[in-house]
Amino acid sequence: MKKKKNDGCRDLSLRQTAGFLKKHDNYIILSHASPDGDTLGSAYALYYGLNEIGKSACVICPDVIPEKYSYFARKTDHVSRENATVIAVDVADKKLLGALEEDFGDIVDLNIDHHVSNVRFAKNLYLDSDAAATAECIYELLSFMKVNINDITAKALYTGIVTDTGCFKYSNVTAKTHIIAAQLHEFDINAPEINRIMFDTKSRKLLELERMVLDASEFHFDGKCILLPVTAEMQEKTGCSGTELEGIAVISRSIEGVAAGITLKQTDTEEFKVSLRTYPPLDASAICKKLGGGGHKGAAGATAHGTLGEVKQTVLKAVKEAMEEVYAGVNTAE
Repeated sequence: MKKKKNDGCRDLSLRQTAGFLKKHDNYIILSHASPDGDTLGSAYALYYGLNEIGKSACVICPDVIPEKYSYFARKTDHVSRENATVIAVDVADKKLLGALEEDFGDIVDLNIDHHVSNVRFAKNLYLDSDAAATAECIYELLSFMKVNINDITAKALYTGIVTDTGCFKYSNVTAKTHIIAAQLHEFDINAPEINRIMFDTKSRKLLELERMVLDASEFHFDGKCILLPVTAEMQEKTGCSGTELEGIAVISRSIEGVAAGITLKQTDTEEFKVSLRTYPPLDASAICKKLGGGGHKGAAGATAHGTLGEVKQTVLKAVKEAMEEVYAGVNTAE
């Protein structure tokens, strides 16, 4: 675990975090907006684990939870804010809480995360930036606390790990990742079905959107960068939006010679969500930090404002500067 200088946010060890969870009784667990498998898997695994030791808890997501997660994401009981301890999982910045930021952004008691770009917004932080997924952190916490892990908890944990590692393909995978996954296979998780739902299933409208995105794609910097625009018009024409778009950013990983994949998803008239995927030696987190965002070395994001043309220029400039630092002889003139 990598720690930073204390700035009002207290770093907790695994043991201290376990003690924190045992100390309190009523929990509100927050996921980030545009929820993915790791934030939801971590939130629900923690919810089920706390229930196992007699704690009251609820999970609150800023957005509608996609139906595909229904095999572990269930309706939870209500917990009053008046006497609740607030936990955010897989949330590196309170801005990522979306619609929940106003109500909860400044009152998060504990943040459990694995993002190296975490901005330390909570009162207490358990951060393991070496973990491939926050679900790894939750698994280790539950194991340390000797909490009974049942089948549905294992499904949530496996989902968090498998989605944040691209089905174990990404560079964030470690020996520990495989060991934990192997231990989760001891439960009735039906991993092939989870993998099918998460990676091999898409709607016809998403397929049509992907066709439009590829038609509008642009290559830059000697083909080492691809830019994938997802405009409001594309979303309106196909009826595909929100969390359905989360797989678009992954397209760039399969294109030969591409070291940086930029996806620009329009979220408002002059607002775009930037998703960046990179291969070493490029650092997606460092690039997105310059854009006001963050994430991991291989996958990061930010929010950019302006027209599509303006946002393209801004993001491409940041990628160009990074490429000029790490690549010799690459033509970045455009």
